[in-house]
Amino acid sequence: MRLPRGLIPFFLVGVLFGIVLTKSEVISWFRIQEMFRFQSFHMYGIIGSAVLTAMIGLQIIRRLRLRSIDGQPIVIPPKTMGKGTRYWAGGTIFGLGWGLIGACPGPLFALLGHGIGVMAVAILSALVGTWCYGALRNRLPH
Repeated sequence: MRLPRGLIPFFLVGVLFGIVLTKSEVISWFRIQEMFRFQSFHMYGIIGSAVLTAMIGLQIIRRLRLRSIDGQPIVIPPKTMGKGTRYWAGGTIFGLGWGLIGACPGPLFALLGHGIGVMAVAILSALVGTWCYGALRNRLPH
């Protein structure tokens, strides 16, 4: 299999991300079970560090007015909170899927890369769910 040149950096970043997920044990079903049972701080620490990293990254982008690789200004539109229905409904659906599968979307690909083929079913299901959301978006409460 040969990748187009433009995709090689993204492929390498994806491989690096998969290695980080594997080494940090984020893809471990047992670690996720520990989190849902409040038996270990491991996953909460990883999630908290991801939130902190995103907060710092966004502040750096805003304060330094960084530009994209194409030279375009990076614009982060303000969030409209509304009634919050979409957040609790979406969060509940996401959490149920995470609890049933034992992985969130990023680790699904890492698990598939580890040779756990049944995760292809979860990835396909996530794609179908995303497609359904796109098709029904205008009819959902936002």
